[in-house]
Amino acid sequence: MKVLLLTDVRGTGRKGEIKEVADGYANNFLIKTGKARKADNEAISENKNKKEANDYHKEMEKQAAQELAKKLANKTVTLKIKCGEKGKTFGSVSSKEVADALAQEGYDIDKRKIELTPQKNVGVVIVNIKLHPEVSVKIKVNIIPA
Repeated sequence: MKVLLLTDVRGTGRKGEIKEVADGYANNFLIKTGKARKADNEAISENKNKKEANDYHKEMEKQAAQELAKKLANKTVTLKIKCGEKGKTFGSVSSKEVADALAQEGYDIDKRKIELTPQKNVGVVIVNIKLHPEVSVKIKVNIIPA
């Protein structure tokens, strides 16, 4: 029997796939537990429409990320950090502080997308921001003593 998987099923397939399985397995487990439905013409066309819509939304997200990357391409963010004598810093600059500085300039970027190890030195650091799995941009972070 052909079934359309509604969720990932270990050993059978992934969500949205159409699989040929034994009748008993389909009726007694997959359909009964709501993990699949019988693959008739309606289910197949509905699945195709969902996949096309999902692909369209992913493409829109990618284009939005590319536009944001163009805006951030040559951006420099300046952060202040407390320093003692001889330039020794108290604490470090983290990705949260970079995200907050970008938010003040009008860019809403999640701190988890900023690839930065905590910086304990004064100076300019190149930081990579991963806006989308296929789109990333590098910005400069200028760390100055307060």
